[in-house]
Amino acid sequence: MSEPLYPAVGAHQGAVVFFSSASQNTARFVANCHLEDEGFNVYRIPLRPKEPALHVREPYVLIVPTYGGGNPKKALTPQVRRFLNEPENRSYIRAVIASGNTNFGDAFCAAGDIISAKCHVPFVYYFELMGTPDDQRKVRKGLVDFFANQRAKKTADSDPATTTDALPLQYVSVGAAAAPRD
Repeated sequence: MSEPLYPAVGAHQGAVVFFSSASQNTARFVANCHLEDEGFNVYRIPLRPKEPALHVREPYVLIVPTYGGGNPKKALTPQVRRFLNEPENRSYIRAVIASGNTNFGDAFCAAGDIISAKCHVPFVYYFELMGTPDDQRKVRKGLVDFFANQRAKKTADSDPATTTDALPLQYVSVGAAAAPRD
């Protein structure tokens, strides 16, 4: 297992994995969320092919930028594809958050749509470019709620006397991407 870029501080909640290109837009967004302070291990998918591969062995939410200039076939970077093509890495993904550029039109945040469909996980939030302080707040709170719901569901699933109807298991969206974008 790889070491997190930002190890969790305090009680461990879960993990976040992100990719950021040389522009560092996604890296700045993730750093400004201070997710480690909420108990999240934060891992970065390597930018350069010669860097050691990332191996994550805990449940995580993936945060990715969208590339391709509006061409959905080019929305995912080779680094993200390589990371998700590793079966063990893919087995721990629980949701995806994507960034994009509204200039991409219908392909805005297409990386989130693609990963959600291919990995059968919810696409829980999207933001433009580096996001705003409001996006950072929503993602931080949303991830805390998301992993709390994951823990509640796991507890309910392991206790046959507990019905899931009594637990707050309806997924609480991290933000705007819970519904398809027009």
